[in-house]
Amino acid sequence: METNHKQLVDQYNRRLNYLRISVTDRCNLRCLYCLPCDGIPKLLHEDILTYEEILRIAGIAVRLGVEKIRLTGGEPLVRKGLCKIIPQLTGLRGLKDVALTTNGIFLKENLEKLKTGGIKRLNISLDSFKRDKYKRITGYDGLEQVLAGIDLADQMGFQPIKINVVVIKGVNDDELLDFARLSLEHPYHIRFIEYMPLGIVSSDNSLHHVPSSVIKEKLGNLGKLVLVSKTALDGPAERFRFEGAPGEIGFISPLTHHFCHTCNRLRLTASGRLRPCLLSDREEDLKGPMRKGASDSDLANIFLKTAFNKPLEHARASHDSLHFPGQMSSIGG
Repeated sequence: METNHKQLVDQYNRRLNYLRISVTDRCNLRCLYCLPCDGIPKLLHEDILTYEEILRIAGIAVRLGVEKIRLTGGEPLVRKGLCKIIPQLTGLRGLKDVALTTNGIFLKENLEKLKTGGIKRLNISLDSFKRDKYKRITGYDGLEQVLAGIDLADQMGFQPIKINVVVIKGVNDDELLDFARLSLEHPYHIRFIEYMPLGIVSSDNSLHHVPSSVIKEKLGNLGKLVLVSKTALDGPAERFRFEGAPGEIGFISPLTHHFCHTCNRLRLTASGRLRPCLLSDREEDLKGPMRKGASDSDLANIFLKTAFNKPLEHARASHDSLHFPGQMSSIGG
């Protein structure tokens, strides 16, 4: 099979041109909404895809029509040598965008390598401007490190810088206006994300989401939000801007306004499994066949099969359950 003549299109005619690659399941933080209190077993070194394997899979994906790749984790910057493969990724013919999602702790010291390697877009997780609260949410006193990384990235011309805020009722929803004001002063894209209890909760879980509609209403105190048109490579965020603001406001609403009908993503886990949907246990193994000698054509067929079988919608779209399978820390968000 000639891989460059096939495209990743599912049975509902959605073109899948966006691949999220989790390069590690390890993270230096223990965020309330990501890891269970007692942790989860870590993959062995030999169970994680090598950089050579990641590059091979990425190359096949691009030949099948993937135009955007996002590197995630865990925390991608905890994996040694990551910046060495970035120029090879950004150099793949046909790939239009390579971005990085990070918690920002190790961002400042890696910015020069990231920029030299061709990374222009950054997503940085930041859930509070208050030092004590940041430590409570993440388990680490690292707020100043993150803020320093964001400031330097801005000075170095990374664009856009997206700041991801997972909004949790009674935890950080009192800071919504503080985050939104950043978009009035800087060209940052502030993205408010509804908290999802993905694989980490019990029946007595005390964390609760705040609907995007409630967040929008509160932000109205700062001014009128004007809709921003989406591009072909955009993710699921609804994009807005305050009139005259250099930055943007985005809303990602997996619970109250699911975006399955426009989902264009596949996910590659650190263990080499391809997932058509974040909120489903269905996945196909790429690492096993690859290590047993599968050809690029064989691996492309696994991609095509996974893409075709992408579900129309996730379970939350048609059921009342708020509890999802899997662990955000190992899937890559």
